[in-house]
Amino acid sequence: MYVADLPELPRRLAAAEPGWSETTDVLVVGSGVAGLTAALYLREQGLHVTVVTKVNIDDGSTKWAQGGIAAVLDPLDTPAAHANDTEIAGVGLCDPAAVRVLVEEGPARVRELIRRGAAFDRNDDGSLMLTREGGHRADRIVHAGGDATGAEVQRALHQAVHRDPWIRLVEHALVLDLLRDAEGRACGITLHVLGEGSEDGVGAILARAVVLATGGMGQIYASTTNPSVSTGDGVALALRAGAAVTDVEFVQFHPTSFVTANVTSVQRPLISEALRGEGAHLVDESGKRFMVGQHELAELAPRDVVAKGIHRVLRATGADHVYLDARHLGARFLEQRFPTIVASTRAAGIDPATDLIPVAPAAHYASGGVRTDLRGRTSIPGLYACGEVACTGVHGANRLASNSLLEGLVFAKRIADDIAHELPAQSEPAPDTGEPGWVVTPAVRAELQRSMTRGAGVLRSAESLNATVRDLSLLAERRDTPRNAAWEATNLLTVASVLVAAARARRETRGCHWREDFPVAEDEWRGHLLHTLDGRTRLTQSFEEMA
Repeated sequence: MYVADLPELPRRLAAAEPGWSETTDVLVVGSGVAGLTAALYLREQGLHVTVVTKVNIDDGSTKWAQGGIAAVLDPLDTPAAHANDTEIAGVGLCDPAAVRVLVEEGPARVRELIRRGAAFDRNDDGSLMLTREGGHRADRIVHAGGDATGAEVQRALHQAVHRDPWIRLVEHALVLDLLRDAEGRACGITLHVLGEGSEDGVGAILARAVVLATGGMGQIYASTTNPSVSTGDGVALALRAGAAVTDVEFVQFHPTSFVTANVTSVQRPLISEALRGEGAHLVDESGKRFMVGQHELAELAPRDVVAKGIHRVLRATGADHVYLDARHLGARFLEQRFPTIVASTRAAGIDPATDLIPVAPAAHYASGGVRTDLRGRTSIPGLYACGEVACTGVHGANRLASNSLLEGLVFAKRIADDIAHELPAQSEPAPDTGEPGWVVTPAVRAELQRSMTRGAGVLRSAESLNATVRDLSLLAERRDTPRNAAWEATNLLTVASVLVAAARARRETRGCHWREDFPVAEDEWRGHLLHTLDGRTRLTQSFEEMA
């Protein structure tokens, strides 16, 4: 079924013809936990790997992950309990088979990460220090540096990659479009590398398989915990190539981003859920704990529940934030357990040992993305997806805290195993069809972010979503010449359009999709909305019921 009213979307980006090319066995796009882990496992299979990353190797979302990695590492915990917590958070839309893969294979992948050099916090007896986060009913979160888990994971993987001379790293490279051979199989990408090749830096990397690990799309909103590079490039590329995406309406808003006048960029500092796991409370301006009575876990309810609870307070009071109260935990504990948070808040004039921390929800994680099977394969042969860009079925309508890094570890290994088993010979790209590409002006980015926040943010309705569609249609008419900022803006327009289409179609409230005009979950909507882009730049939509 075609989706009416949406703006026209490009089937390719306007760009110069590639002025250079190179060949590799496997091309990995992205250098976070998913991409680097995939590269390392692929090297264990004896394959030559090229990793393409948008800015520098450490500039993605992984290093910003504070809380930790969820895995069953306590003898008293069980994979079944972890699976149950994951499926409760996913509100009926998790794929049970994918969840089983995650929780059963996760512990081994974390131990392998430790063997690669990741140093997690430990107790005095040498055992791993475990904590709890929202939605978990057991202590199963491993962490590093107190609240710097992502930075430690990124450091360990970065060093492991640099030790291997058969992993080529291409930095400052923006992926443009997928190359396919005459039979439709993925056989490489076009990309723009600053200062390399032709005058505008456009080139091509040919590969026997392509792995997308490009991260999320948080930059479609005016406030997000995601870095500026999270512009939905992988999802947009996959759509232009004809791949199916699903569950894109389920964007998780982290309940506690730091609200401060000193933060002027779209990216907001994150106040880890682990702080609430250690006993911090959410309070309104009068000091009342408003989450008590709303859920049995109060502040440790799943993230969608807490974000909605905060949003209700903000609507009722007209304020732009509530508060996190960690004063009772004491300065010594806070400095030892949460050094990153303490440093960032104190730099902004807030001391969590003596002051309330102002917080509000911000776009955090895309539970949906490019649809994959349990081996990371997309609907295009030879194209794989891993990490936040992918929709494996693990997260359903709302990701459970600290399952994201684990998902990257687990499915990166599965992708490497599948590629090694079925890797064909290198093929040549099919001849260019001559289909014209186009891009929008970079100036639409800020307007798009404001419109998406107003109409397709934490709270949605038919009226707000229709208004956003009208805004996006006008923005799509503002065309421009090819350059990095224009390519990014076009990717943002693409993923925003699909998200609004899905949110408008799903007439219920479920997980992190909250429709004010359809406030309850409905059995008829227990399933997945799939979207593809046809050959005439029109978005098609279908619904697949859960088994």
